[in-house]
Amino acid sequence: MDRAYTAVYAEEMMRLQDTASLAAPLSECVSGFSIEDAYRISREVLRRREASGWKRAGRKIGFTNRTIWDQYGVYEPIFGYMYDRTVSYIPDRIWELDGHGPEGVLSLQGLTQPLVEPEIVLQLRSPPPVTDDPLALLRSVAWVGHGIEVVQCHFPDWKFSVADTIADGGLHGRYAVGLGVWVEESNIEALAQRLSTFTLTLIKGREVAATGGGDLVLGSPLNALAYLVRTLTALPYHPPLEAGELVTTGTLTTALPTAPGDTWYTRLHGLADFEGLTLRTV
Repeated sequence: MDRAYTAVYAEEMMRLQDTASLAAPLSECVSGFSIEDAYRISREVLRRREASGWKRAGRKIGFTNRTIWDQYGVYEPIFGYMYDRTVSYIPDRIWELDGHGPEGVLSLQGLTQPLVEPEIVLQLRSPPPVTDDPLALLRSVAWVGHGIEVVQCHFPDWKFSVADTIADGGLHGRYAVGLGVWVEESNIEALAQRLSTFTLTLIKGREVAATGGGDLVLGSPLNALAYLVRTLTALPYHPPLEAGELVTTGTLTTALPTAPGDTWYTRLHGLADFEGLTLRTV
């Protein structure tokens, strides 16, 4: 895809996102639409967002949970960008609803076909190395946290190819970051092990909506970070990872529809020093 077409499709994807609209997937409209084409569109959207004043907050990784691959017909991870306008932080310990903090509110206004995904989020201390060694990866992380992403899709009925999801910003909508723990040499080995074995319960209202855990995310959220580092080495026109960036590692459960008025709770099991969170959507 040449530069002119990349610009045209980047503008179209931004229009869909900014107007909460639906359109046919690019893969149905562009002959031979490829992952490479999609990542060039993604990069152009990033350039345009930053030129208009948006600040890059980090990257979101999607489709790391293999249990959802058949549901969407996508069989490999992807990544997109998050911005200062799409990321918020849940206040520490506001226990009004259930006595288990923290609690936050997230607006769904302007999102299209939103789904809730509980996740592990990493804040980088330094650019991560190209490696599968979990300890080496974790040493590049300053802080490991828990959050909820609300993903969205601008193609009808969530039907698309993998390339379409990349062009659509990695399906990122908004991200609510909760609490977590600082990574230190004293806890690094235990934390690496627990990230691959902990489990999570997602509750909507008073009913358990889904269960999952760290092993569903490519075996560990740290493996998702390893994927992102390797992928970026093959995409030199995308900016490298930097200290301070957030990296979200993909849903720990199936993704579930949400609407204004919902209340979601998460409960983490086997991940010491972590708390669940409560998120109200409005």
